[in-house]
Amino acid sequence: MALQVFMKIDSAIYHTKAFNSRFFWGDSMTVEEKLAVLTKSIDEVVTLDEAEELLAAGGRPKAYWGVEPSGLFHIGQALVGARKVKELTSLGFDVTILLADWHAFINDKLGGSMENIRACGRFLEDGLKALGVESANVRFVVGSEILDNKEYWEKVLRVSKASTVARIKRAMTIMGRTEEDADADASTLIYPAMQVADIFHLDLDLAIGGMDQRHAHMLARDVAPKLGAKKPVALHWPLLMGLQGGGRMDATESKMSKSDPDTCIFIHDEPDVISAKLKKAFCPAGEAEGNPVLEHAGLVVFPEIGTMDIQRSEKFGGDIRFDSYEELTSAFSKEEVHPMDLKNSVAKHISEILAPVRKYLEEHPENYQKVMQIIGGN
Repeated sequence: MALQVFMKIDSAIYHTKAFNSRFFWGDSMTVEEKLAVLTKSIDEVVTLDEAEELLAAGGRPKAYWGVEPSGLFHIGQALVGARKVKELTSLGFDVTILLADWHAFINDKLGGSMENIRACGRFLEDGLKALGVESANVRFVVGSEILDNKEYWEKVLRVSKASTVARIKRAMTIMGRTEEDADADASTLIYPAMQVADIFHLDLDLAIGGMDQRHAHMLARDVAPKLGAKKPVALHWPLLMGLQGGGRMDATESKMSKSDPDTCIFIHDEPDVISAKLKKAFCPAGEAEGNPVLEHAGLVVFPEIGTMDIQRSEKFGGDIRFDSYEELTSAFSKEEVHPMDLKNSVAKHISEILAPVRKYLEEHPENYQKVMQIIGGN
């Protein structure tokens, strides 16, 4: 059984002078410093020892992030993923971002139109480039480019033969499906084996993604010894909660979803739209648990900016700056910060973070406009 390692990185390590610029220089870091960057804002490392060995080995390890082109790009996927890709390249990784078009087709995205799916893939690439994911160490690969290879399909078959139907069905949650969905559409059983084949075909050292992708990564680790393939280290970041709040739902059920535009923030949203969405967000006074507005501060604002300013009138205590998420959470739990002040601050900071994306899309509108036409303008 794969070892799960949950880490809370000491911010004192991460914020040493080696990390104080936007771009880090991996060659000048110790393995401990590199590990702090690698695992920053990560919920799970499988395994920590293997990750440390990978970093200690040096060279140019290979990582990948698989993205299904299925519509608009929300910040729970785009911002968190883009930040990790940039951190990996700073450590000397070569990163492949796989725009998984045939995976989206199997998953019935965008009406099953490959033309629409590929247009969406081009938009996702624009969005990530707008977020700074563009360097000699990053390459964007359309899934079709590797599927047009008989060796790839040999890997799909070998993964399938090394797995039981029950094991494949358990991995179907990576595509937002249940095990029962395979009864109506047998193609869904191919999806997990294809995602594992992606990892093996690209000869990867590291696979990254949200916690909803862990079943595919664990499947790859489970079958790798049987196939004589490299067992990838896996990094999983937390799933950003939708603005409707989590309640009693688990992380996957309550995650931000583009299918409900009012409960998620898209990378192209204008400041007034972001503000309107945050104003309607679930944010009960004094409650930190299951609070999506606080979670946006913790997973988006602090990692991108490092601090958070709350502006308020002198009547209510005046402006205040928080230097850590823990400090903000403590103050909110004591009701020292009003929910509306928190909402306004989070909206303002997220708008600032997304300003370069809006500018980029204004200058490169073609793919964005195409996707907006496809999905009907949401």
